[in-house]
Formats: sequence, C-alpha cells, structure tokens
Amino acid sequence: MGTAYTPGLTVSAQTTVLKTRRLPIKGEVLVKEGDHVEPTTVVARAKLPGLMQTVRVAHILGIEPKEVPNVLQVKVGDPVEKDQILAETKGFLGLFRGVCKSPVKGTLELVSPETGNIGVREPPTIIDLHAYIRGVIAQVMPDEGAIVETEGALIQGIFGVGGERQGALQVVVNDPSEVLTPAHLQGDLNGKVIVGGSGIEGSAIRKAAEMGVTGIVVGGIRDVDLIAFLGRDIGVAITGGENIPLSIVATEGFGEIRMANRTFNLLKNLSGKVASLNGATQIRAGVIRPEIIVPNDGEVVHHAAPPGAQMLEMDTPIRIIREPYFGKLGRVRALPPELVKIESGADVRVLEAELEDGQRVMVPRANVEIIAE
Repeated sequence: MGTAYTPGLTVSAQTTVLKTRRLPIKGEVLVKEGDHVEPTTVVARAKLPGLMQTVRVAHILGIEPKEVPNVLQVKVGDPVEKDQILAETKGFLGLFRGVCKSPVKGTLELVSPETGNIGVREPPTIIDLHAYIRGVIAQVMPDEGAIVETEGALIQGIFGVGGERQGALQVVVNDPSEVLTPAHLQGDLNGKVIVGGSGIEGSAIRKAAEMGVTGIVVGGIRDVDLIAFLGRDIGVAITGGENIPLSIVATEGFGEIRMANRTFNLLKNLSGKVASLNGATQIRAGVIRPEIIVPNDGEVVHHAAPPGAQMLEMDTPIRIIREPYFGKLGRVRALPPELVKIESGADVRVLEAELEDGQRVMVPRANVEIIAE
C-alpha cells in the first residue's frame, strides 16, 4: 500500500472550484446565495475612510482658539469642496478680511476650540470586491464577502506574478517545447490570455504588454527576464500585487522547461474560452498557487466536496521535484515495498515511474508530488 500524500499541482479538465471573496475591512455584501455572477460582478463593497486633514484655523486667521467656532462658515457634518471658505474674519471696517480655505474636498468632521484646529475628512476610498470567476454564490459571509462556486477546468502553476485578470485563451505556439518569441505575437491579442510552450523571451513579455495581453501562461520563465520586466528582484513574500499590465503563470518552474503535454493539450482544447487567471504565489506557510480557471459553459453543480488527500498508487500521475529528473512528469508503474540505499547513504522507499517520453526511472517517493486530477 502506498503512503498518503497531499495532492500537488492540480491539472484538471473538470473539478469544483470554490473561491472565497473577502473584503479587507467590514462592508456591505451585494449578492445573495444562488445568485449567478460574472467575473466582473461586484459581490461586496467597503468604504475605506479617507485621511483626516488638520486645518489650523486660529493660526491662519490670527485669532484665539476659542473664537474659531464663531467664525466658521460651515458646521460639523457639512460637505466641503477644495478651496471652499471654511472660516472668515471681517476685520476692522471691512478691511483686512481674513479667510481660511479647505485644502481638500471632504467633510468637516471636528472642531476644537482648545487648539483652534478643525478636521476635514477626505472622501472614502471605495473598495469593490469582484466575483473573479463566473459561477454562483454558494455562501454569503455577512459584512465580509461571499464564496463563489463553479464547475470547470483548473490548472495550477509553480510560480506567477500579477493579480486577478480575465481573457479568452489563445495558444500561440505549435508545441509545448517551443519558446514564445515576439514573432509568435501576431494579430489582435488585446484582452487575451496567451499560452506558450517551454518558456518566453523577455522581449516577448514586453511586446505582449504593449499589445494589451492580459495574461501569459508558459512552462518556465527565466528569472533575469522576469526581474527585467518587473524592474526589481523577486522577494520571498507573496506575489500578485505587482504594478504590471498583465499576469504571468509558469506551470513548471524557472528556466526553459517544456510544458507538460497534459497541461498544454488541456489549454489548447480550452482555446477561445474565457479564463480567470491569477499569478499570486506564496511558497511559505499558507501556500498559494498561481492558477487558471475556465468555467464550464453549462450549469454549475452546487456544493460538491473538494478533493482530499490522494494515495500514491499504481498509475498515479506525478511530477518529480528533485534532480536529475526535476520537472519531469510521469505515472507510477511500481511501488517496491523494500527500502533502497540511495547515493546519500540513506535507506528510503522508492517508486518506478514511466516518464512522458517512455523512459522508466527509479526515484525516492519523497522526491515526487502527486498531480491531482
């Protein structure tokens, strides 16, 4: 019997996807359970309070702090415009008139006779939380957000950058081993999510951005090209908040790595359909995988249980995550029960895997991850 493993990357043509959409602060939920939503549907909205601007009225007008309430032209709660007169002194015989104007648009929120200052709160920032995927609302979280459910294809990547975006999939190479170059970028690709093969040239990333491409999916990407595009090095914290015009997902890793046939063929079969793509990645606690989600065209099936842990057994699809076969995909063909001594001198359990090219190799079981189907 194989040892239980948590599934690795999911590459599935049909699965249930549940996406939790949660506001960063409490707000108003705009949908109800059972509502059908599109990626751009606003499911919840919050107002982030604007900055408080302190206006030193007594100092500006040259009066005592306790006199400020008597010279105000507005009262607490009133909206004000930028450069609107907040307070005014008439001076002697109408001469030497003193005026204090608002530095910003906002609302008069406080008046302090002790300091002679008043506070103008700038307008709030509206935070709209979108559904991100097409589906139905499976659950509402009062004041916080909702869970969106859909049935469709889910492909997880190894690494990505850029936030949530949508676009029709378009495969622009002929083979999963092909490197995406500027020459592949032809025609109208504005708003599209393009699919390459084993990698992408740095110049192709820049050209894609100029053409209005919203997402790039490739097998691998060179770190130097990514750093050049981002304008900075890649940190170890979560990605996804980069200020870039498109999102990038690498399905296999860094460098030029042939995209798995299964992944490439699935994306090719989905060509023309609208995908939701998110490059956000976190490799430490609370792992976050970059993803491509393509909902079905038909009805959504509700509340299906998500896949649990899988067993390493005969014919299980796997990815090897250590050299010398790093990044290779295959299927389990044998699970010898006895321990085998490896180069490090350790006695470990191994498995025999048949790679995509037909080669059979023996690798430690700890050096593979299951690809959830």
